[in-house]
Amino acid sequence: MTVSQTRAAVPYSDLPIADLIVDREYLGGSKGSMADDPIARLLPVGTLGGFRYKGSRHKPQLVVLYTSGAEADWPDMLDLTTGTFTYYGDNRHPGKDLHDSPRGGNIILRRTFDLAHDDAKTRTSVPPYLLFSKAGPGRDVVFRGLLAPGAPDLTADEDLVAIWRSRQGKRFQNYRAKFTVLDVGRVPRSWLTDVLAGDPLSANCPTPWRRWVTGRHYHALISTRIEYRPPHDQQPHDDAGRHILERVHAHFASRPTDFERFAAHLWQMADGHVGTYEVTRATADGGRDAVGEYLIGPPTDPIRVTFALEAKLHTPASGNGVGVKEMSRLISRLRHRQFGVLVTTGHVAPQAYREIRTDQHPIVIMSGIDIVNLLKQKGYATPADVTHWLKEAFPTTASPP
Repeated sequence: MTVSQTRAAVPYSDLPIADLIVDREYLGGSKGSMADDPIARLLPVGTLGGFRYKGSRHKPQLVVLYTSGAEADWPDMLDLTTGTFTYYGDNRHPGKDLHDSPRGGNIILRRTFDLAHDDAKTRTSVPPYLLFSKAGPGRDVVFRGLLAPGAPDLTADEDLVAIWRSRQGKRFQNYRAKFTVLDVGRVPRSWLTDVLAGDPLSANCPTPWRRWVTGRHYHALISTRIEYRPPHDQQPHDDAGRHILERVHAHFASRPTDFERFAAHLWQMADGHVGTYEVTRATADGGRDAVGEYLIGPPTDPIRVTFALEAKLHTPASGNGVGVKEMSRLISRLRHRQFGVLVTTGHVAPQAYREIRTDQHPIVIMSGIDIVNLLKQKGYATPADVTHWLKEAFPTTASPP
């Protein structure tokens, strides 16, 4: 018996026999209890937590990661354009050791990434990771993909990192793990059965998973590149994100030229290839830009290209975006073999965004949502965290550099 392979949501009654289809919704029950959890009916991994598994914490057969998107302090993030997923471990409160988490999730993460960096025979012991996200106000979930630990551009020192956080003055560590969403549109029920039976490389095994195990080859599920983002997609969609952006705007509202320095710092935070930069002095037209170097290639012999950055402090979520005139100004400043960076707390208007993409102008856009996501990734996950950091790093009494 098989479940209909349409894109419609899978009802609760069909979950035990359902294949896992990327971006398909799986409905919870209607009893009003923990038994309504759809993940536990899909897979024998329990009903609680964002980190669930079948087997022991020292030798799990299958792992499920569930993200609600509601943890401001721990911003799990799925990047559809690169096929990577950032997940934070389960030691999320002070008072315990890094590996002393309730369900042993951090122990499993540590063991998983150790195995992943070993040889092919050892990688057969890595459990498949299945990613689910919250679908709505109830218990419904969406399957987001089959995960392999690590990424092709990350080393063993970069794909699993212990980071420090503080809460109410108390410091503690947690893991930040990087996964690749493999190019597997359907995870067949037959393979899940084989995995739980101890045969993960059976004839039913998806080819991308087999290739990762045998050769550590990452074949990522990458979405088609969107040419330009509408204004709604350039702003944070949750209250916490909106409040963070409002704090940034309020901090620089009375001194917009200082926002230029902040914007240049953000760009350097966002990309490890950004080298030295200089914030230019205010000019007659009131603008204040930054120029700097971007490094391409190995650290021992990089190629240096230059960028020109312009920052626009706009009121978040307002109807006023960066328009054609402002964008043309940045384009006109670009020299031969130079690219531009625009950082704004607002958004780029549709016509301006469309024109730079259609005409293939080399301009990177960091809008409101990109600023918020970057700050969260760097540990400034709440409005209070952002305000405290801004006061220390960009005090109101600071003199221009």
